[in-house]
Amino acid sequence: MTSEMQAAASRDTGSPEKLKRKITGPLLFLFILGDVLGAGIYALMGVLAGEVGGALWVPLLVALLLALLTAGSYAELVTKYPRAGGAAVFAERAFGRPLLSFLVGFCMLAAGITSAAGLSLAFSGDYLATFVDVPAVPAAIVFLGLIALLNARGISESVKSNVVMTVIELSGLLLVIIAGAVAVGAGRGDVGRVGEFPAGSVPAMAILGGAIIAYYSFVGFETSANVAEEIRDPSKVYPKALFGALICAGLVYVLVGIASAAVLAPGDLAESTGPLLEVVSAAGIGVPEWAFSAIALIAVANGALLTMIMSSRLTYGMAEQGLLPRVFSRVLPRRRTPWVAIVATTVAAMLLTLIGDLATLAETVVLLLLVVFISTNVAVLVLRRDTVAHPHFRVWTAVPVLGVGSCLLLLTQQTAKVWLFAAILLAVGAALFAAAKAASRRAPSGDGAPRY
Repeated sequence: MTSEMQAAASRDTGSPEKLKRKITGPLLFLFILGDVLGAGIYALMGVLAGEVGGALWVPLLVALLLALLTAGSYAELVTKYPRAGGAAVFAERAFGRPLLSFLVGFCMLAAGITSAAGLSLAFSGDYLATFVDVPAVPAAIVFLGLIALLNARGISESVKSNVVMTVIELSGLLLVIIAGAVAVGAGRGDVGRVGEFPAGSVPAMAILGGAIIAYYSFVGFETSANVAEEIRDPSKVYPKALFGALICAGLVYVLVGIASAAVLAPGDLAESTGPLLEVVSAAGIGVPEWAFSAIALIAVANGALLTMIMSSRLTYGMAEQGLLPRVFSRVLPRRRTPWVAIVATTVAAMLLTLIGDLATLAETVVLLLLVVFISTNVAVLVLRRDTVAHPHFRVWTAVPVLGVGSCLLLLTQQTAKVWLFAAILLAVGAALFAAAKAASRRAPSGDGAPRY
């Protein structure tokens, strides 16, 4: 083991920690569940219906299995190296190339900040207009500012707020499941539709196309790696919370898919921009539309909070590893939250809201995350030769291999336009990294080491 790796291992096990370990097992479970059960599922069923007809539950189940593969790699690496920074830290340890580590972290940052900007615009659009009519962009900026204040107050306050919002978010999906059961019991539904594919389609290809879409609804579990330094007993807690949250979300999604197909015909679902609202209305259970819209609003807010927690902790972790300027690792003296990273990521998200149209960026986010997942799956195999003093979770070797294969399969479905846009973003990231390294060489610290 090199001296650098020994120093890193020492940091993992014996050095004083800058962040407080305030996240318990139940809080972590709800953190991951709330991030996975994002606002996307409230519009997902219509898109899925266009791919697989009434067999909505099949691609959701396939997507769950694909997500669990990469989750296994995260479980091993987070419990082995419980430090903030996530995929970028794993890449640094595995490959020893700062540029590659920076680009992996940059992919995560681009994905997180862009997602937060998109969620803030969704929050301030039609959902908010149900209750108050205000300009979308200013409302989005104010919304991000409030999220930043909650984030800076402390991780404990943030994840406890997530508990409340996750319960509300989950209640909306459970309401859809209950609505489906009531409709079928009253003879207003057709369970036979849950096994029907579109006329003339090849079921296997339809399922693959649907699984690619459904996979998007499971993205979010990876953000939990960036709060590893704030989890109590991560080796014991993290795997249970991660797998439990993903399986719980998958079960809810499958039941929502069955309920949706039983209540509405696939054509009606595919034509609706608010398919779950249509399901609840068609079931005739008497839930007012404003109530379900409020639940969707809370789901969006919860997603934005968790995404900004991830982005700020990732920025902090990369700064701690010397991949970003050290200023981003500064924390509030009493709150022990990374305030500079929070301010920087919030300002970046606010600037992205000015663009308004984030459709292409959203698709690029998915591509970038798949690149991150490939790096993490490969890192598990490379780091098997590195040992640590504390016990940790170990995944079967076949799991990360299959994880890489699943990511490559999903990457083949991306369009040339999205690949080009991602390449431009990565080129910008590489240029920023080169500039940062040049600046560090020009400004050595007192001991002669580069200053980041």
